Amino acid sequence: MTNKIKKIVITSGEPAGIGPDIILKAAMLNFDACWIILGDKAVFEARAEQLNLSVNIKIWLPGDDCPAQTAGQILLYDVPVINAVIAGQLDKQNSSYVIKLLEIACDGCVDKTFDAMVTAPVHKGVICDSGLNFSGHTEFLEERTQSQKVVMMLACSKLKVALVTTHLPLKDVSQAITTELLSSILTTLIDAMKNQFGLVRPNILVAGLNPHAGESGHMGFEEIEIIEPVLKTFKEQANIIGPLPADTLFTPPYLAKADCVLAMYHDQGLPVLKCLGFGESVNITLGLPIIRTSVDHGTALDLAGNGQAKEQSLICAIQTAFDMATSQKN
Repeated sequence: MTNKIKKIVITSGEPAGIGPDIILKAAMLNFDACWIILGDKAVFEARAEQLNLSVNIKIWLPGDDCPAQTAGQILLYDVPVINAVIAGQLDKQNSSYVIKLLEIACDGCVDKTFDAMVTAPVHKGVICDSGLNFSGHTEFLEERTQSQKVVMMLACSKLKVALVTTHLPLKDVSQAITTELLSSILTTLIDAMKNQFGLVRPNILVAGLNPHAGESGHMGFEEIEIIEPVLKTFKEQANIIGPLPADTLFTPPYLAKADCVLAMYHDQGLPVLKCLGFGESVNITLGLPIIRTSVDHGTALDLAGNGQAKEQSLICAIQTAFDMATSQKN
């Protein structure tokens, strides 16, 4: 652990969405780390005026001093948009700008210019409409850092949920869950729980894929043929319980014992987490050579520029990134 101030780079995401709004609102706080915002200066100035926020925007470049975040001020790494931005109105011409923000942040974390990155929401649809191949932050960062396998986790104060599969059609999930994939996911998850969350022997609850976790083969064989054999191989590395029926796993008696839940697919675990902590949850990408967290919500175009967007999830994402950077063991 070091006393050197942590540098957290924050991408502002879709410029017509609420990314600039929530960053400006969060910047009304003091914080013990340096925040470097990636975005367009004119966009931030216009949005601050719309929100009636008095913010001192100071241009920052790599190599400049990086003091702790001071309320009412942001350090901005100025990246120009392609077309002028109107809050709430998507423009596919600005998609390459959104991707550039991610590239700068990711590469800066890899070369240690930054200690962690936090991402504001992007709009996948408009990026794809522009002709760019983009399925999400998680997949983008996995490819950009040439990581073998990353794990998507969402966390709030009451629960952490990691996913075996992410953005797949439900009809493809069963085929995707293989011995190799589940082993890779568990390896990454256990390593992160130990090295970035400081847990010596994490307690991990694992959901079954089928109703009633397969009911001893009467409702599916994935638990018997794949999930149970893989879990047995990790018993020495963590306290792993499962596979458990998802409808009983997410109940207070079980969750009271859990450091993390491993769900088999996106909508098995995330509805529960968002019910418990929506607006104050964090998206974390595990298995990267860098630390990356994000908000738990989308671009909310209808809220852009009107002052109604809530900044709590962004603040939680920044705090989580800071905590992980501070606890990082290797």
